[in-house]
Amino acid sequence: MAEFSHLNAQGHARMVDVSEKEETFRRAEARSSIIVSQKVYEKITQGEVKKGDVLSVAQVAGIMAAKKTWEIIPMCHPLPLTGVDLSFQWEIENEDYELIIDSFVKTKWNTGVEMEALTAASVCALTVYDMCKAIDRGMTIGQTYLLKKSGGKNGDFSRES
Repeated sequence: MAEFSHLNAQGHARMVDVSEKEETFRRAEARSSIIVSQKVYEKITQGEVKKGDVLSVAQVAGIMAAKKTWEIIPMCHPLPLTGVDLSFQWEIENEDYELIIDSFVKTKWNTGVEMEALTAASVCALTVYDMCKAIDRGMTIGQTYLLKKSGGKNGDFSRES
């Protein structure tokens, strides 16, 4: 089996050939967040953002982004995703209104879906920003990171809490 590397024999970039890898069930979960003002929080939760239902649009954007990750991240493989879902949860502490975005991506294929999960969560946060920037441009997109991954040659991963 060929070595899994993004460099060819000449040291130039290439897409890794995964054709000899075993097709298995793979799943990844990622998280991103965005901190908004009280005013933005109220507009979102009361459905008063002029551009529409922010969380519904962000969810569709995240799903679309997961499906197109291979088009925007160099050397990612186009994957037949079997499931993409996103969840949203508000965490309010003092004057901080943080929207936690979790993405869940699945496939049965011969390479993993970590990049698709990370892309979905990131694009959700960016979509919230885009839809609410007329209200407040001071929003802060937080860290984006992998929570869990299962399947494949390298086994499972779970971020410590």
